[in-house]
Amino acid sequence: MGISASEHVDVPAYLARLGLEHEPPSLGALFRLHAAHVERVPYEDLEVQLGRVTSLDPAVSFGRIAAGRGGYCYHLNGAFSALLASLGYEVTRHPGGAQLHGETAGIHLNHLPLTVSGLPEAPDTGWLVDVGLGDGIHEPIPLREGEYKQGPQLFRMSPSEVTPGGWRFDHDPAGSFVGMDFAPETAVMPDFAEKHVELSTSETSGFVRTLVLQRRDADGVDSLRALTLARLPGGKTVLESPADWWTAIEDVFGVPRGGFTGEERDRLWRQAVSQHERHIDGGRGILPSA
Repeated sequence: MGISASEHVDVPAYLARLGLEHEPPSLGALFRLHAAHVERVPYEDLEVQLGRVTSLDPAVSFGRIAAGRGGYCYHLNGAFSALLASLGYEVTRHPGGAQLHGETAGIHLNHLPLTVSGLPEAPDTGWLVDVGLGDGIHEPIPLREGEYKQGPQLFRMSPSEVTPGGWRFDHDPAGSFVGMDFAPETAVMPDFAEKHVELSTSETSGFVRTLVLQRRDADGVDSLRALTLARLPGGKTVLESPADWWTAIEDVFGVPRGGFTGEERDRLWRQAVSQHERHIDGGRGILPSA
């Protein structure tokens, strides 16, 4: 599975963060875990915006999650896979590649997806499990070719054309990225270390260029990009004061402002303002891809 016993997460604390009780592995329990995670744990790049390259250790990622924060795919799926393994699920990490608009599909290692297999109700069916896609799936999707509707979004699964034996996830046309491919091989967290540094530090990285938070629920997606708060389905609004901006971060995405120093809060606000001004002046932000 590529998940070692040393990747310890505090299971009772993790389940408490998700608002769930401990239960044995089952399809229904997996769906509840996945839905609770994307609803309660935000996809966000605030550490990158503060100039910090975070650890890929799932236990460290969980510590941040327990404090009301989130992360992007390496953190979210890294910690979640450790939780699933601790709960007795057959979970595998895979090398993946998220495809942005205008990019070529491939296993770029800018995404870490998961699969779960061996569930008692469907022992021969594998499932895409991914709490690190931002505005992606709300519940697991079977590894079976077809279309899958979740809330206002329509997804598609098909065999990958870029990696033999792999799978292709096509996002809804209104989604923030085109799709994602992943290979059948098992990945370990160090496989993503070099790409993680690039995504955290490169001037071309979407995580560096644009502050983003996303949260998925059964009915749609909330997103904050710089100063623009959007709801899918629904509309957009520009948050024009730091008070309104931080209130949205706390109330919509569950990230407590108290987890940042005053200097950090000011820095994040100033960067969001600068990014918004760059966007309305004609600059085109690059969407984060992991």
